[in-house]
Amino acid sequence: MIANLLFSSLLAATVSAVCDRTFLSDAAGSYLSAQTKGLPSEIEILSTNATYTEQFKPKALNSSILTVPLNITSARSFHDTVLCTSFTQIIVLDPKHPYVIGTRMEGDGLNITKIETLVTDEGDWLFNATGYAYYDGQEDWGAIPQSQRDPRDVIKAAGDAYFDRFADANVTVPWGTPCARLEGGAFTGSGNLSANTCNLGLPSTIKVVDRRYVVDEEFGVVNIYVGFPGLDRASNEPGPDSHLFRVVNGRLRYIHTISTCEGHPGCGLNGTFPGTNMTIPVLRKVRRSWNETSTLFKQ
Repeated sequence: MIANLLFSSLLAATVSAVCDRTFLSDAAGSYLSAQTKGLPSEIEILSTNATYTEQFKPKALNSSILTVPLNITSARSFHDTVLCTSFTQIIVLDPKHPYVIGTRMEGDGLNITKIETLVTDEGDWLFNATGYAYYDGQEDWGAIPQSQRDPRDVIKAAGDAYFDRFADANVTVPWGTPCARLEGGAFTGSGNLSANTCNLGLPSTIKVVDRRYVVDEEFGVVNIYVGFPGLDRASNEPGPDSHLFRVVNGRLRYIHTISTCEGHPGCGLNGTFPGTNMTIPVLRKVRRSWNETSTLFKQ
């Protein structure tokens, strides 16, 4: 009897530890269904003791963004079977209330155990959902042929190098050429699409904290959730932040950021950079602004 109980326990532990793309894809699908309908109950595989946060703060599901039906314009999901995590980017172009949302989920192969959602809208860092949707739609985030895929550690290292560089100017970041960064809706690309760069000048005294990962080798993607000190100039707390990196041949190709300002419009920088008709020349001015204020996040 004892032997049977031990075997059953070991079997249950083994089953619960299995995490594959099907589980993660189904989890992301149920999340998107829930968000579209405004019904958290649509996430049927949500653990009874799951953790839910918005802007990195605990929140009850019945008062969360999941209770708001959203007409989703576009969504991308990426899956990490090693960590059993997924990341979904959502763009909503509802003229009454546009959003760009990032959601990271953790699971155990059977249930979703944690959901971390970053909800950005008017007043958040460089928010412009129309610009985000436009440039996102121009990019190639498709699956990479298996023979050309980078190893997991290479993809993760590229994202880590980017954030390590914020604390140490001697860190070498594997910038790709071309490379473009989409930051809240502001696009760092230029008219010469073959020569775009993401190397626009970065601070060197910022240590980001609490990195959480989703690494998807099939798509050459690493998503990193971090606390970003100094992002919100009106707050002493690290700002909730998501960076989504596309890595091709070991080099950064695209970077998408989702950063919240926690009730301080424009993160305390006297403006939210609004406008739904951003053009490439306007956005290039934003790019130059980043370069000229590379000490922006220094405390």
